[in-house]
Amino acid sequence: SPKGEFGIFMVADGTNKPWRCHVRATGMAHLQAMDFLCKGHMLADAPAILGSLDIVFGEVDR
Repeated sequence: SPKGEFGIFMVADGTNKPWRCHVRATGMAHLQAMDFLCKGHMLADAPAILGSLDIVFGEVDR
């Protein structure tokens, strides 16, 4: 993915169907980094930092 790492976690139980499947969106890692990126900055800088990450909230809203 051009925006970051797209993760898929799958567990099989021996059949041809997965027992568990978890998908991690690309913007999730960027959103989790907001705490680190905002340290030492003013609150007014948060929208600019968030905008520079280009997060699609439709994929991280769950």
